[in-house]
Amino acid sequence: TQGIDVDIDHIPIDDKKTFDLYCEGATVATFQFESVGMQRYLRELHPDVFEDLIAMNALYRPGPMDYIPDFIKRKKDPSQITYDIPCMETYLKDTYGITVYQEQVMLLSRQLAGFTRGQSDTLRKAMGKKQIEKMNELEVLFYEGGQKNGHDRKVLNKIWEDWKKFASYAFNKSHATCYAWVAYQTAYLKANFPAEYMAAVLTNSLSDISRVTELMEECHRMKLEVLLPSVNESDINFSVNAKGQIRFGLGAIKGMGEAAAQVIIDEREKNGPYTGIFDFLERVDLHSVNRKNIEVLALSGAFDQFEEMHRAQYFYKEVDNESSPTFLERLVRWASKKQEAASSSQMSIFDMCEEIKEEAHPQLPNCEPWPAVIRCSHEKEVIGFYISGHPLDDYKYEMRTYVHNSLQQLNSLENLIGRNITLGGVVTDSFIGTTKYGKPYGSITLSDYEGSFKMSLYDETFLKFKHFFEPGLYLYLTGAVVQRFYPPDKDGKRTPKPPSVNITGIMPLDAVMDKYTEVLTFHINLDDINESFCHRLEELAEKHRGNIPIQCMVHEPKSKLSLLMKSPTMRVSARGIIPELEQLPGVFNITPSSHA
Repeated sequence: TQGIDVDIDHIPIDDKKTFDLYCEGATVATFQFESVGMQRYLRELHPDVFEDLIAMNALYRPGPMDYIPDFIKRKKDPSQITYDIPCMETYLKDTYGITVYQEQVMLLSRQLAGFTRGQSDTLRKAMGKKQIEKMNELEVLFYEGGQKNGHDRKVLNKIWEDWKKFASYAFNKSHATCYAWVAYQTAYLKANFPAEYMAAVLTNSLSDISRVTELMEECHRMKLEVLLPSVNESDINFSVNAKGQIRFGLGAIKGMGEAAAQVIIDEREKNGPYTGIFDFLERVDLHSVNRKNIEVLALSGAFDQFEEMHRAQYFYKEVDNESSPTFLERLVRWASKKQEAASSSQMSIFDMCEEIKEEAHPQLPNCEPWPAVIRCSHEKEVIGFYISGHPLDDYKYEMRTYVHNSLQQLNSLENLIGRNITLGGVVTDSFIGTTKYGKPYGSITLSDYEGSFKMSLYDETFLKFKHFFEPGLYLYLTGAVVQRFYPPDKDGKRTPKPPSVNITGIMPLDAVMDKYTEVLTFHINLDDINESFCHRLEELAEKHRGNIPIQCMVHEPKSKLSLLMKSPTMRVSARGIIPELEQLPGVFNITPSSHA
């Protein structure tokens, strides 16, 4: 994408961008170093030489891991480096006085206790395979040889016990070096070519939706924009455009298929970008790109750049029944006839006049665009995850602060029996009907960031909340998980029914914050307070008047003093003011009331 050939085997081993990435712990999607624990240690260590990476790769495993905090302290403060016996510096200098590699054990056993090469290799094998009898034999030899060389037995014992603790898990240095080099290569590419690297990793992970979701979050953290598929820009797989944005691949859309995607790309490369949906349908081979392919393109947003139509229009029906064709089906039939006529060299009367030819296009239906929840749910259906944003993103503070249970948790209700629950999400499906006894009931399917759950309400509870049974509504639900029982049998024994969710309250999600917030606290450093900040805060409070108290916690970093400043009159709408507080210096937190 940039015309750069990267010789991955000869990249600089002291690249600043790469080491900055390691120092920040920004190692998601890199080899060997991406676990949360490793990220934390990297931020503490601040590696600045390749040797640090080799050591961390060897240390981050059971046993040696206990030495990582000491390793970090010694790197940061060389005065902390000590050697049990001074001559050990020869082999431990690069690892700050800590034995890290199998080779160090072998070399030190020769240096301290006069082991032969064969004995030191036997020691390595015995430690790695936990051969107790062989270890006991070598331990005796180690003390004998060490004392013969003038070393104190207590010190020798400490060294031996340290070795026993970690050596069964230890790497040899050559192994750790090879791993660290491959890891460094991946980090180098991520640091220097972030969009291209993440596009490649996303392509490689397409079969694992949870992994792709994690990588999408990393792209967001890196401020890399991931765009929906586009018939005018996408390749088969994830790719990077001229603006450095990552574009979803056509071949990765569910129901698309690589062969059909390639036909679209080949036609685009041969005859230029598609100018609209009619141009697209006239140009692509409809024997290779079928109606189902075109449907998933529309659902995924791959036609969004064609401004003459929005997604809902493709699926508009003049008559709302199963047999009625969608507008997209009518479009495909129209285009198929045009292509058949062209291939049989028959000329339509409309071809004689350009104006009449344009009129031959099916007339676009007039309908409202899909709401965000429907649009996003269709995207997820054909892509596997949300790209253009989750429908709940506008309610992120409500979801973080007031919703204590994910819908995914409800798939294992046994763990929640007897507990109160709070749920939040968007209604993606609903049904209203009557039971076999003629009583009203309804069911709704609610979706959040982690999953979906279908629940049913009956009798008075349903009648009380039935106005919420409508797809597209964002809801906050309270209730409990209850264990009910079947009637007693003849012996008086009660058999438990499967646990169920008992909903006791439903309200719009956008009303939760103003109902259940006790106070908003804005935290700001003293140096950031000026006339402009005060004026803007006052302006926002006036604009978003409400019932929630807002207060400022002023921090003075040098003295580590803080002062809480309250206003007896300043009360706001939390829901209204929070998006604008995000634009001010400082951070805020929400204190829920005891009723939340």
